[in-house]
Amino acid sequence: MEELIARALQVRERAYAPYSGYSVGCALVADGAVYQGANVENASYGLALCAERSAVAAAVAHGAKQVQEVAVVTASSPPAAPCGMCLQTLTEFAADPAAVRVHLVNPEGERRTVTLAECLPYGFRRDQLPR
Repeated sequence: MEELIARALQVRERAYAPYSGYSVGCALVADGAVYQGANVENASYGLALCAERSAVAAAVAHGAKQVQEVAVVTASSPPAAPCGMCLQTLTEFAADPAAVRVHLVNPEGERRTVTLAECLPYGFRRDQLPR
């Protein structure tokens, strides 16, 4: 957990947030490897990419498909949870959302650990799609 949080803190420094000034870093474990992501804003606000989805994209680009653990660093106090879109994206790659720990952290050292299922208790799952 400590290494994952350190990696999220590190990548947060590379966030591109000139419009909101709200830098976010994410590090996650997927298929046993660590992947990082930072938020990337755009002048066309709807095109912004959240740190969590950036990390998932990096994992998928490297062939990983199962998220096991996540660390998210924001400047908020208390530490902020991922947005709904990011929670749904993480859920897509979680075999059991109740088993995926999500560590919410800020640079001042505040921490809270919850499960992905606690953050998104009714996430839409692929097994809900008609076959």
